[in-house]
Amino acid sequence: MDGRAATFRQVSVVGEFRALWAAQALSLIGDQLARVAVAILVFQRTRSPGLSAVAYAVTFLPWLVGGPLLAAMADRFPRRRVMICTDLARAGLLSLMALPRIPIAALLALIFIAELFEPPFAAARAALLPDILPDDRYVLASAITNITREVAQLLGFALGGALVLLLHAPGALLLDAATFLLSALILVLGLRPRPAAHRRAASLGGPDLAGGVRLVFGSSRLRALAGLAWLCTFYVAPEGLAAPLAATTHAGPLAVGLLMAANPAGTIAGSVLISRLEPARRLHWMTPLAVLSMAPLVMVAVHPSLPALLALLALSGLGSAYNLPANAAFVAAVPAQLRGRAFGVVQSGMYVGQGLALVVAGLLAQVVNPCTVVAVLGAAGLLVVARLVRCLQEAALPAPRTERPLSASGV
Repeated sequence: MDGRAATFRQVSVVGEFRALWAAQALSLIGDQLARVAVAILVFQRTRSPGLSAVAYAVTFLPWLVGGPLLAAMADRFPRRRVMICTDLARAGLLSLMALPRIPIAALLALIFIAELFEPPFAAARAALLPDILPDDRYVLASAITNITREVAQLLGFALGGALVLLLHAPGALLLDAATFLLSALILVLGLRPRPAAHRRAASLGGPDLAGGVRLVFGSSRLRALAGLAWLCTFYVAPEGLAAPLAATTHAGPLAVGLLMAANPAGTIAGSVLISRLEPARRLHWMTPLAVLSMAPLVMVAVHPSLPALLALLALSGLGSAYNLPANAAFVAAVPAQLRGRAFGVVQSGMYVGQGLALVVAGLLAQVVNPCTVVAVLGAAGLLVVARLVRCLQEAALPAPRTERPLSASGV
């Protein structure tokens, strides 16, 4: 393609992308439904808020304990097959969880195992997308992916409670299993088989986890681009403080939901806007947008009103659209046969970082005002942005030329 931005039509007419998008949407919704259904089921049977929270937290642990390692499956085996098999495995495990009077310990073990299949699915999907759309359409496809992720999370949370109310938790879990079965069927019919990349990957990246870590951290450019992805640690944490932030504005429970939705809404708008820019202009806006993702958080220190607070969080989400050109640059810098493990390292860092940030932000909000906590996160994020931008600039500089010393004769 030329230097112009791709269009939505150029992306939507690709049948393999439509299949990949539909499978991703179903899997995301299925994951969210499973989390909500299990948390509610545990609470209904134990009446323990603590166990219910543990049941929800367990669904995020697989990224911590096995994300990069399991994501390497996307390089060792055909990516289409990895996605299909992980969908089928999750469907089977969710069906087992719907069995009547299943012990709580078994339920938690099954949801943990089911979520272990999410890292290889996500890595295979991310690694396969540039093969399907290798030119500028990849950036627009990434924007659609980001929007789908935000919408699927919101739908999953909203539908999860409603489905448990209508079908009860076991019925909702069976419906979750059906979403994964349908996703697998779409992938079987919509994607063409491709060979595994592990033969070439083995010689370039090393074995699985170690190879992925060496690949990402062994390059200053990849380290910086991965760091940009991990900035979400700072601007997503305020979602975990939605309730205390709403209290600072003397608003009711409705404000909590609005505050949680503000950043995703800004992310959707920013993804649409930057995807319409030409490739060169996207790269030009990457740094200003990264700054924008943090700067509004610093302004929360003035204890704004609810409308102003919503606007600041939405602006931060708008700035997070820097991830589109950063992601495209990351893909361009990673060998195609190593994308699975590289994406696995980055995605694991994102999940773990967000989890730790939520814990730290919550602990800080116990002793200081939540608005101050958000402002501190924003200031820390700005410092990290400055460092990452400097690293990217240094990585882009040509290596210093080594002059050959003159001989005694002067030639």
